[in-house]
Amino acid sequence: MRVIFNEELKAVADDLDHMAQDVRRAINASGEALLNADLDAAQNVIDGDIKIDALEANIINQCVSLLAKQNPVATDLRVVVSSMRLASTFERMGDLARHIAEAARRTYPLSPVPDEAKDLFAQMRDFLDKTADRTVSMLADRDADVAEQIILDDDILDNLHHQTFSMVLDDSWTGTKQQLIDVVLIGRFMERLGDHAVSAARRVTFIVSGFDPSKAPKRDEGTDID
Repeated sequence: MRVIFNEELKAVADDLDHMAQDVRRAINASGEALLNADLDAAQNVIDGDIKIDALEANIINQCVSLLAKQNPVATDLRVVVSSMRLASTFERMGDLARHIAEAARRTYPLSPVPDEAKDLFAQMRDFLDKTADRTVSMLADRDADVAEQIILDDDILDNLHHQTFSMVLDDSWTGTKQQLIDVVLIGRFMERLGDHAVSAARRVTFIVSGFDPSKAPKRDEGTDID
């Protein structure tokens, strides 16, 4: 029975790795679509979200089956439950990347953000690309050190996100009302991508050590309030 359990748990881990890699591709492509008006990249993100959703459903079904048939305890139970939470977190990250891609597709051939905002959004894009790479590495290696770095660095993205508000509220803002809405919404989507990466990092740390770290108790990383 233990051999079967380990094989089924490895199948869950493999699906999670694939999901993280798909989310990384979605984040990379949505940033490309946003800043470079790349319609193909936007459509690839939108179409690819179906695969991410399917992986989440498959992982949850596998985990429910493990809970029902194997009755895991202690560390095994921690891994199974955390895997379900990770799948839901990655699914939300895929949705957020899709929202960004949909905004880029809607305004094609123009960008949904004005030229004056592109440098700021390029910084947010670069941060998220790095975070996506770290998330894939963290999950594959169960690396608590990388997880800690994701958690600590999230303040960088939060600061960039706050700058989007300062930009649209400044008297020098010259964008249209639609661009103002897009800047605020897309900034929020990108900030939430960072928050969900933090949630994934906390979950991996919990799997490795049994300790649930929190940068600040009042934060809402990993919730479905988007």
